[in-house]
Amino acid sequence: MPRPQALAPMSRQDRTSTLRRLVSYLTEHRLWIVTAVITGLLGVGLSVAGPKILGQATNVLFSGLISAMLAKWGYSPDLTHAQIVTRMRQAGGMQASLAQMVSSMDIDIRVGMDWSLFGRILVLAIIVYVVAVLLRVAENWFVTRIIVKMVYRMRGEIEHKLHHLRLSYFDGVPRGEIMSRTTNDVDNITGTLQQMLGELLFSVFTVIAVFVMMFSISWQLTLITLVVIPVIFLVGRLFTRRAEPYFGRLWSDTGTVNSDVEEMFSGHLVVRAFSQQKNAEKRFDEENRRLYESTYRSQLISGLVQPVSGFLTNAFYVLIIVVGGAQVLAGNMSLGDFQAFTQYSRQASQPITQIASMTTQLQSALASCKRIFDFLDAPEEQPDPQPGARLSRRTNGAIDGHVVFNHVRFSYDPDNPLIEDLSIEAKPGQTVAIVGPTGAGKTTLVNLLMRFYEIQGGHIYVDGTDTKRVTRHELRSHFGMVLQDTWLFDGTIRDNLLYGVRPGQTVSQEQMLEAAKATYVDEFVRRLPKGYDTVVSADSEDLSQGERQLLTICRAFLSRPDILILDEATSSVDTRTEMLVQQAMGRLREGRTSFVIAHRLSTIVDADLILYVNHGSVIEQGTHQELLAKGGAYARLYNSQFAGVADEDED
Repeated sequence: MPRPQALAPMSRQDRTSTLRRLVSYLTEHRLWIVTAVITGLLGVGLSVAGPKILGQATNVLFSGLISAMLAKWGYSPDLTHAQIVTRMRQAGGMQASLAQMVSSMDIDIRVGMDWSLFGRILVLAIIVYVVAVLLRVAENWFVTRIIVKMVYRMRGEIEHKLHHLRLSYFDGVPRGEIMSRTTNDVDNITGTLQQMLGELLFSVFTVIAVFVMMFSISWQLTLITLVVIPVIFLVGRLFTRRAEPYFGRLWSDTGTVNSDVEEMFSGHLVVRAFSQQKNAEKRFDEENRRLYESTYRSQLISGLVQPVSGFLTNAFYVLIIVVGGAQVLAGNMSLGDFQAFTQYSRQASQPITQIASMTTQLQSALASCKRIFDFLDAPEEQPDPQPGARLSRRTNGAIDGHVVFNHVRFSYDPDNPLIEDLSIEAKPGQTVAIVGPTGAGKTTLVNLLMRFYEIQGGHIYVDGTDTKRVTRHELRSHFGMVLQDTWLFDGTIRDNLLYGVRPGQTVSQEQMLEAAKATYVDEFVRRLPKGYDTVVSADSEDLSQGERQLLTICRAFLSRPDILILDEATSSVDTRTEMLVQQAMGRLREGRTSFVIAHRLSTIVDADLILYVNHGSVIEQGTHQELLAKGGAYARLYNSQFAGVADEDED
């Protein structure tokens, strides 16, 4: 299996197109987005108003303390505010130093500490903050709904794509890589957007609102902020650009490691049988090392954003404290406004730092998005004709099963032709056996018949109807298959047997047991502790390979196909069981057109027509006796199996 190549760093155009496509998923839920934006704006507005309200409380508290101090210094309540300031300047010393600050304050020695006003302001602040929190919770709920709906749609598209991809895609891409794209990458997008989107809306709204409030308090300090904060953002952006290529490699390397683990797990017996553990460990170590490097570099660089931005933020905060404190002492700003401004500076720097950090998370999400979008954009099967033709049916709904290949041409690789001019005919009810050396194109014939691959020339007819004019569902609903590779899903034996029953068909318990007895499944199933309710899986150790093969044969029995395909269906059963299965298959083939691919020629000696295929062409055809009498390739192959004679021509 080819190893997936690491992704190259995303170009600017790729980032833009990927981001635009991701946004298109989100904008499908415009109503939810508008609601989230409104609740976010209201929540931000209230949370930004909080420091201003608390600043007023500070002013009330500080004015009360200064009033008490002035009363202690002997200032009469009858003095006006201007008189108090004048006398403080005349007194000199500490009073003269505080005179300018007192001149900007609302001082009333007669009132002193206004605890009633202070309490009302605190209650208002609590209400504002509680409502802001509730609105933030509502915003996060709406954002979560948007993301969940988006991912729901994305997973649906992935599932739909899996059923419409060309088989050549699965031939060229490891299963672990496909699983990584459809699971790990989707989970990465979900987690990243969940973490980012709500914070992003809140951060952007907060920055805008905070700057408005800061400007209303002190335009001088706001100008300092406007100079410093972009520096913080640019530093974060610098780290983001350095980390970006490694995020693409991170998820590509993750897919490679998953693919390797899946292969080693499914083939662990082969690995051990050929003593390849060391080589397998070496290959895994190399791939794991590449994943370690891409993970380490991406996380290290992106992880530097927070501490570096935090250092710059703290330096900026110290600068605000120094300049703002000087303005308070100079009487150009009240203590409450200074307190509010310092809170706003924190509120402004924190979301900007978060936005800078989010850009690294966004690169990770975009890398996963591109991998998923590449998967969704992979070429699909040719679309079915709409409306498609229906195969001619008898009164019982079955078809005759007359199959004709007329000058068919096909190749997997344009540079290596496989089938160039193939014409064969299978009459209704005939059993057609297809034999030949490995790689001759035997399985390809049935893949073309069922339109797993599209022919590149000629025609295939079923009951006189070109299969290209028939939908795949209509065509395949008349086929039953038993493959060399057995496949069982997680479920009971009963569920696995009834899996092949077509929609609209019904199979009674008696019919299922009759089919199980006919295929010799009932004999070993009844020995299991729970019988037909025994749970099996694709990797179950409870059943031998031969028993699993018998289950798939019984499944084909119950599907009641009009055309039967047996691809090395008895390859995994012993000689005694093979004889029993051959008898069962003889009954199954009665009245049905059957295609049997076989290497064991003893299983097809009674076939109505035997096709000897090599290099995609029919070299010989006839009955078993006719082909033996010719003494050609089939006769040499048959004699080599039963007489132990090796023929170099078959290599």
